[in-house]
Amino acid sequence: MRVHFIVHESFEAPGAYETWARVRGHDVTFSRVYAGEKLPYDAHGIDLLIVMGGPQDPAVTLEECAHFNSKAEQALIASAIKSGKAVIGICLGSQLIGEALDAPFAPSPEKEIGKFPIFLTEAGSKNEMFTHFGATLEVGHWHNDMPGLTAHAEIIAYSEGCPRQIVAYSDLVYGFQCHMELTPDVVERLIAHSAKDLNRAADYRFVNTVEELRTHDYTEMNKVLFTFLDKLDARYKSAKT
Repeated sequence: MRVHFIVHESFEAPGAYETWARVRGHDVTFSRVYAGEKLPYDAHGIDLLIVMGGPQDPAVTLEECAHFNSKAEQALIASAIKSGKAVIGICLGSQLIGEALDAPFAPSPEKEIGKFPIFLTEAGSKNEMFTHFGATLEVGHWHNDMPGLTAHAEIIAYSEGCPRQIVAYSDLVYGFQCHMELTPDVVERLIAHSAKDLNRAADYRFVNTVEELRTHDYTEMNKVLFTFLDKLDARYKSAKT
């Protein structure tokens, strides 16, 4: 499988997504746009497009952030979806998927930073891609917004602070507002970038302290993510035969 990552910032690293791809022996390529790396011209050489998070939102312009071309990323996502590729968006990436499908992003009711449970919806509990999640699962969070919903999108999971944590746009396209890719290394990068929010943790319902973030064990949610990605890989290959 040819896996391509769009990475918006060095501190929004692919983490467990990249670990899965390398452990499974997939071909891995990157567009590290913060470092000036170009987006692919189209999705022809990609099987799985993974669009990472970032402090931007889809409405941010090139004038506001010279390395983030929201419209170009949306066009690539739309191309990948149209050509039957698998697509995953994380946080900002999930919002860009919605935008590419004419479903505008929206502010989340609550800021969430840390590790908190998500809960599967009825649709989520019936979806074979998520049966291994259980009714509830502790996962990572680091966001202010949430993805838009198309007419046929299904909400797979929600949290107390956000009603759209995982969205299935199709059998091969998924938006994860939550961050199941977090590892201790990725968390340290995010902590270094997020001092302003973390210093005010007590002002928010769902923001962990730095100490709590460093104490959490992220391995179980990583394992659950690996199983989901294995299922997606199998589904993609089956769709191509």
